[in-house]
Amino acid sequence: MTLIWFLLIGLVAGWLAGQIWKGGGFGLIGDLILGVLGAYFGGWLLPRLGIVLGGDFGVLITATIGALLLLVIVRLINRV
Repeated sequence: MTLIWFLLIGLVAGWLAGQIWKGGGFGLIGDLILGVLGAYFGGWLLPRLGIVLGGDFGVLITATIGALLLLVIVRLINRV
């Protein structure tokens, strides 16, 4: 996957995470950055858990799950 495609998927995943978690996002720019980081995190974590989703839609789902997980982690850290 090229870097540009990875960034585009991450941006869409961040936007989706912001839409799924209403009131829990960090604004449009924050959600987009979170999505790019979540794409990397989800791509690293899910295969280690034995969850492998193929195809472009699977990559988007993986990135969105990663962004949502990062959103939970960041909110827990901010709460402390």
